[in-house]
Amino acid sequence: MKYYLIAGEPSGDLHGSRLIEAIRQLDDQAVIRCWGGDLMAQAGGQLVKHYRELAFMGFAEVVRHLGKIMRNFRFARKDIRQFQPDALILIDYPGFNLRMARWAHRQRFRIIYYISPQVWAWKPRRVEQIKRDVDLMLVILPFEEAFYAQHNYRVHYVGHPLVQVVKQARTQVRAMFDTSRPIVALLPGSRHQEVDRLLPVMLRVAPHFPQCQFIVALAPSLSDTAMQSYTHLPNVMLASGVTYDLLAHASAALVTSGTATLETALFGVPQVVCYKSSWISYQLAKRFIRVPYISLVNLILGEKVVEEKIQHQVNEQELVEALYTLLYDEQARSRIQQAYARLWELLDTGNAAQHAAEKIMAFTTNALTNVPAR
Repeated sequence: MKYYLIAGEPSGDLHGSRLIEAIRQLDDQAVIRCWGGDLMAQAGGQLVKHYRELAFMGFAEVVRHLGKIMRNFRFARKDIRQFQPDALILIDYPGFNLRMARWAHRQRFRIIYYISPQVWAWKPRRVEQIKRDVDLMLVILPFEEAFYAQHNYRVHYVGHPLVQVVKQARTQVRAMFDTSRPIVALLPGSRHQEVDRLLPVMLRVAPHFPQCQFIVALAPSLSDTAMQSYTHLPNVMLASGVTYDLLAHASAALVTSGTATLETALFGVPQVVCYKSSWISYQLAKRFIRVPYISLVNLILGEKVVEEKIQHQVNEQELVEALYTLLYDEQARSRIQQAYARLWELLDTGNAAQHAAEKIMAFTTNALTNVPAR
């Protein structure tokens, strides 16, 4: 069968690659064309657009790049028409993919969505669009089944794909860091905009902890050269492409809100979650976001387990105080570790990518056998 996958961010590339591998295990004749990154290409997808051309952060940034976004959308429509997939698989990336789902529904393609847009956080009216345009929704957060059930839409919880990724990574950890001094991991994000906003503030914390090593985890989308200006402090260094090895050795972490907060938790590292956007993006977010927390860890557990610093709270004093607690308050560290254990229980279903691939294969095979494309 033929599949067309669209992922627009590094996390989508990671989960998309695992999904491609799982699909190929079930169907070694599968032809897969994709938008994503190096990992999806390595897994066997024919890469036609890299996420580096697609990732824009915040309302203002999207507006500035609107022309490029529309060109990408026109390219996708043409490419999908030419490829004629048996199923179009959309992976997260809602600003682009929900628009793509609307178009593809009208073109009578079969549409599968893997990793639901966070409609439970904002724009719940999008649920009606999803019900109309998406044939099969596969969710990775345990509370999403109940959320969609409230809107009379059946979805399938497959578990979180990061669980399997982290399990594997834990067996392959390299002893590449000096552990004679405590390590504080800094995860400033994967986009230049968020790194420029957050990393300078994170680094101002380092002089307060001369006994610690502060190691900045660089995402694949960031160049070492561009980041060299951030390494002027004696206890700060960069580490590119070794985030999991870093987390396996870290005593604490300052982490940009997003998937990295969950990765950090699954490695058992106490963390402070940071979020800071442009003024206009933040003002819009305040008016529309409907959830009590910004970190996935707190949202999944339904309580404040890890400290969150938002916008003006991302400052030297507050980060220093929060990090001191993580490093030296044993009761606080113990509470966090106990909560992390509950997190594992909620998210571990065995192999989320395999479960997703099985659902996709069953749905697509049944659709081809019994029901014509819509």
